[in-house]
Amino acid sequence: MTYIELKCPQCNQNEVIKFGRKASGNQSYRCKNTRCDKDTFLRHYCRPGDLAETKEKISAGSGMRLITSLMKF
Repeated sequence: MTYIELKCPQCNQNEVIKFGRKASGNQSYRCKNTRCDKDTFLRHYCRPGDLAETKEKISAGSGMRLITSLMKF
């Protein structure tokens, strides 16, 4: 089994637990810190279409700086 250390994006604590899945199938996590404002979060955030658009731009020879500036991250 692989261990991946996750930290809450809000409080930066590593006390997180799995908290079900979103409709998209992505694993959701919950911060166990009671003082943290962030209730649940995802490990990776990705807007629909980002992956396909990025692959297309990479295959066309675009650099990552250009891609991120065009996608407005």
